[in-house]
Amino acid sequence: MTTGYLWVKALHIVFVTSWFAGLFYLPRIFVNLALVPDPGPERERLLTMARKLWRFMQPLMGLAVVFGLWMWLGYGVGRGAGWMHAKLAVVVLLLVHHFACGRLLRALAAGSDRHTHRWYRVFNEIPVLGLFAAVALVVVKPF
Repeated sequence: MTTGYLWVKALHIVFVTSWFAGLFYLPRIFVNLALVPDPGPERERLLTMARKLWRFMQPLMGLAVVFGLWMWLGYGVGRGAGWMHAKLAVVVLLLVHHFACGRLLRALAAGSDRHTHRWYRVFNEIPVLGLFAAVALVVVKPF
């Protein structure tokens, strides 16, 4: 393995980890927003936190994807392997989840979202399952 590949791999891991911090925390803020449905300072503070986190997550997600694609397309990691196809499917689902968070944030800010805190607690577990699946596929390479 070249030094260049190892740097790309390290940066991919750093940006994936950072992106997942946001994927774990933003829906948790949504849980709290669902518990504070009335306008007021607490709701505004939570919305401000969620908006700032959402904006910070965008470049992290983008860089995680860029460095992952660089390893796959540039260095051939997992090329043609079944586990890589499955991992890419997991990544697509996580991207859908990511953008669903943005849509939910807009609805919460507009006061038009009607999901319960329990719904958000379940929604909050999706990235945990995605992370488990992606790591298991990359490490174990079951097929």
